[in-house]
Amino acid sequence: MRLKSIKNLPKVSKIDRIVAILSGELKNWKVPVVTEVACSSNPFWILISTVLSLRTKDQTTRDATFRLMKHADTPKQLADLGESVIEKLIYPVGFYRVKAKNIVKICNILHDKYNDKVPDSIDELLHLPGVGRKTANLVVTVGYNKPGICVDTHVHQISNRLGIVDTKTPFETEMALRKCLPQKYWIRFNDLLVAFGQNICKSVSPFCSRCPISELCPKIGLRWHR
Repeated sequence: MRLKSIKNLPKVSKIDRIVAILSGELKNWKVPVVTEVACSSNPFWILISTVLSLRTKDQTTRDATFRLMKHADTPKQLADLGESVIEKLIYPVGFYRVKAKNIVKICNILHDKYNDKVPDSIDELLHLPGVGRKTANLVVTVGYNKPGICVDTHVHQISNRLGIVDTKTPFETEMALRKCLPQKYWIRFNDLLVAFGQNICKSVSPFCSRCPISELCPKIGLRWHR
């Protein structure tokens, strides 16, 4: 198939190709911390690790998450550690003091209102301190295997760069993907694009020369690449 015809594939066919290629490459990349935590099938730790991940490098989030996991198994146990101990355990994540405060509040709510269980509803999760749509969608999809599309900066930027959507905000991207992305890809789309973004399709100057889906990418909005 010539390059021109590949780039002009129908959107769903293009998405099928992208998902298939990135799924095959995933084993070669370091996976996001939430993917590692998801192996425990524990929605609580998926929630906590995602709260920690805001404006924090993945390795720092990974280290902080596993330090917390060594000191607590349940929301009640984590809340009982107190803000000062949690601050020390999660440092140097971004905004670690604010996050420690939110974690204690979240854990107390989960214990008092939900009997130490994490709700599986996006609307309920959004009422928890420090929880936005990205976190809520990750908990629902990865933690409970329910349909949803988690959109972070990687998913937003790469989906636009690939021409799958034409949006200005992550929320617009989520709504657009709900219309064009086959539901069978909803849960794993975030994992694929986050790993792809962290390893190849960087925000600034991506590695287009070794990108496995370069022939499918119109590189929309991209000025520099390697």
